[in-house]
Amino acid sequence: MANGTTVRIKPDSMALDERTYAKVTWRLLPLLFLCYIVAYLDRVNVGFAKLQMLSDLQFSETVYGLGAGIFFIGYFFFEVPSNLILHRVGARRWIARIMITWGLISSAMMFVTTPTMFYVMRFLLGIAEAGFFPGIILYLTYWYPSHRRGRITSLFMTAVPLAGVIGSPISGWIMERLSGVHGWAGWQWLFLLEGLPSVLVGLLVLVYLEDDIKTAKWLTDAEKTYLAGQIRDDKAPECNHSLGDAMRDPKVWILSLVYFGVVMGLYGIGFWLPTLVKATGVKSALDIGLLSAIPYAVATVAMVLVGRSADARRERRWHFAIPCVLGAVGLLMSAAYASSTQLALMSLTLACAGIITALPLFWSFPTAILTGTAAAGGIAWINSLGNLAGFVSPYMVGYVKDLTQSTNAGMYALATSLLVSALLVLLCIPARLVNR
Repeated sequence: MANGTTVRIKPDSMALDERTYAKVTWRLLPLLFLCYIVAYLDRVNVGFAKLQMLSDLQFSETVYGLGAGIFFIGYFFFEVPSNLILHRVGARRWIARIMITWGLISSAMMFVTTPTMFYVMRFLLGIAEAGFFPGIILYLTYWYPSHRRGRITSLFMTAVPLAGVIGSPISGWIMERLSGVHGWAGWQWLFLLEGLPSVLVGLLVLVYLEDDIKTAKWLTDAEKTYLAGQIRDDKAPECNHSLGDAMRDPKVWILSLVYFGVVMGLYGIGFWLPTLVKATGVKSALDIGLLSAIPYAVATVAMVLVGRSADARRERRWHFAIPCVLGAVGLLMSAAYASSTQLALMSLTLACAGIITALPLFWSFPTAILTGTAAAGGIAWINSLGNLAGFVSPYMVGYVKDLTQSTNAGMYALATSLLVSALLVLLCIPARLVNR
């Protein structure tokens, strides 16, 4: 779509279109996918470390919640500058820098002994990772027009649930089988072994990733011309707006609130799922890891199917709102059935599938509305403000759990935030701007 009209590909161009985009996708997506898997794993493996770490270090649930969430304070302050630097110096060097530094800091989490050290290391980890996710979202706009980005973003973001599918059993196995080896606790081994892959993948990014279409040596001149034309023709109405215009746009602030609500749910699940599973009566760390993989496995399938449906129908708002509502229902059910492993797991699976499915659909909104400098700063700003929920959510649930000895009230609050996000999109985001 260009300036509100649908781009129709001529029959003699269809072969070039499909061949070129298949080539781009197979070249870029596997590496970006791997990057996001190790990124998300490093971000939330503290949820598994918590199962041993709290008793070993005598931390309260509130200390854990604050430490888990303070990551996002560092993330908030450095997100926009990081994305602007990426836009200037190129994705290859900047994404590699992000991954290498956060991998080293994540591994160093194994040396934490006090609450203060826990807070400082999590804050530094947030600074190191700032700019990664919005940088990738921005990077995809360099390659794909808006009518393709829903499916591509969904495929990329399946890394979130797959990190849970892969990482949950591995995390459980590490903590159970390596506990005490060489005098280190299982949670120390967890941080070490799940941090180092980020460093290795960061080095791979330096070698393999291209900054944009112009620098891609693996594309022919005809393919470069075609891709550049697709991006040039895919202009949003606000394409000439600056970063300042984006910051003054009410839709940017509404989208920040929408994303805040979704992230409240995401990190309610991400940081507390192992604890919620354990609370149903499961004792073994490995069993907790295996059961925790189930919600993420279902979410992976749901995310891909809904993303395809949204692209096929060129409809974004309801495809976002309905999963948010289902996620809220799942969280409410998980509180109601907290004492039953089977029913709680079914509820958490519904919650996880709804929340994670909504994520890529959300990012079709700002990328349809903003471009250029406005996109670089606006996307990062939305992600920064929204990710403050990553601080609020775990800290709130931890504080409530210490206060009431239950996570139920926290689940109610997370469900409410998802419902508000769904309503804001339906009431405040015009379909003509995002259904492209």
